Amino acid sequence: MKTQTTIRVDQRSYTQAKEILSVLGLSYSQAINIFNNMVVSTRGLPFAVKIPNEETIQAMEEAKKLNGDFVTLDNLKR
Repeated sequence: MKTQTTIRVDQRSYTQAKEILSVLGLSYSQAINIFNNMVVSTRGLPFAVKIPNEETIQAMEEAKKLNGDFVTLDNLKR
């Protein structure tokens, strides 16, 4: 039996997710069903949820300043 639900998500990330999932051959609904099944089978979130440390926060702030520009591995080594 299937149930219908309504969720509110950020429009930009929703659109990006749908495009990525399409390349993977999945609909958004199928991906949500996979997520739900993983929550049930792992009895929690199927990935680690952590508060970032100071180093990670600094890296995230630096990434925001790039305004979506791509970063290469060579850029990260500098």
